[in-house]
Amino acid sequence: MIEDLSNAKSAGKTPIIGLAGGIGAGKSSVARILESLGAAVLDSDRQTHSLYRDPEVARIVCEWWGDHVLDRDGAVDRRAIASIVFHDPGELVRLEGLLYPRLARWREDRIAELRADANVRAIVLDTPKLYETGLDRLCDVVVFVAAGRTVREGRVIAGRGWTGRQLEQRENLLKPLDQKRANADYIVENQADLAALQAETRRVFSSILEAQSKGDSSPSSL
Repeated sequence: MIEDLSNAKSAGKTPIIGLAGGIGAGKSSVARILESLGAAVLDSDRQTHSLYRDPEVARIVCEWWGDHVLDRDGAVDRRAIASIVFHDPGELVRLEGLLYPRLARWREDRIAELRADANVRAIVLDTPKLYETGLDRLCDVVVFVAAGRTVREGRVIAGRGWTGRQLEQRENLLKPLDQKRANADYIVENQADLAALQAETRRVFSSILEAQSKGDSSPSSL
């Protein structure tokens, strides 16, 4: 489901920064660093967790797929859902049709709130499908977080318990990484340690704020 965002850019308001990159590249790590620098982060994954605790959402997915998609507390079991939708693109589209409008309303409300807060230096969209859902059109700039396949695979195996095959299945549902990288305004490399990532993120954030203060959304350097 693609949102209508053709006229949504911030036009002199608090800049909106979109994060893109492969699964396991470290977008959330970059988001946390930006948050420590005064940005507010809209984490779509975290909000999806909240939606899965919504009784209406739970009722609907049970009607579709049965009670086995709930955990013992009655909340939606994300692993059970993933085992369905990542093997059937049609079911994934159906799930997105349920969640995305709710995410869009939440995002719109939060952006309005954050733009009214003078302490917020920027708004960061940390979402798995920035380009696929058209959310890049909402952003003043897009930052691509880059990490090699071997690095990313090691991270998802260690952090999420996935296999390399599961990573491949999920990435096959997304736009190619080289296309996302080419369309981004800034690149942050996340191949090394946290200190290097922090320094690189600070540099890019300073460049974004400088460009925004001059009324120029294009990057001054990559």
